[in-house]
Amino acid sequence: MREVLPGVQYHPGYLDRVVQEALVEELRGVARAAPFFTPRMPRTGKPFSVRMTNCGSLGWVSDERGYRYQPTHPDTGAPWPPMPERLLAAWRELAGYPHDPEACLVNFYEAKAKMGLHQDRDEQEFDAPVLSLSLGDTARFRIGGTARSGPTVTLRLASGDALVFGGPARLAFHGVDRIIAGSSTLLPQGGRINLTLRRVTRPPAD
Repeated sequence: MREVLPGVQYHPGYLDRVVQEALVEELRGVARAAPFFTPRMPRTGKPFSVRMTNCGSLGWVSDERGYRYQPTHPDTGAPWPPMPERLLAAWRELAGYPHDPEACLVNFYEAKAKMGLHQDRDEQEFDAPVLSLSLGDTARFRIGGTARSGPTVTLRLASGDALVFGGPARLAFHGVDRIIAGSSTLLPQGGRINLTLRRVTRPPAD
């Protein structure tokens, strides 16, 4: 593990190849139950360059009405499928937080897809970190501080890498500048899958 910024922990090669392949198969099952959709920007309706789906009790969606979490798929109306156990195991090992995640956002990046600098701030619970797992082609990822215009650090997140950001970095601006096509053989058609695990609601008081 390497702390690249205060609160940002980088775990290169956290998932070995066998686990990555098994996880891809489980995610195919997730996508059959909750097909990938193209989110749209609030107000403008401009489509994202990534396609996404979710698993867990809640899923993140975006459309003209805004960013939000909801318990059902925006197109099918069906509940999101359960989160694979190996994702819960990764959270329990890396997050350092006593409650399980409620949402796993599954983003699929084709070769030309990217994600602008943004904060993960649609959750109620900021004491829990965000856990990111990478599968497939390497991404040029940037993360900085809580000001969009502040300095950033660039990482190349390869297949199997894990990144955790919380504490002082929980609301850090971060994004994906580009995908390095052909850098992994994990996904037969190429591209990158990013799994982002989040706790959404505050746990009940003891």
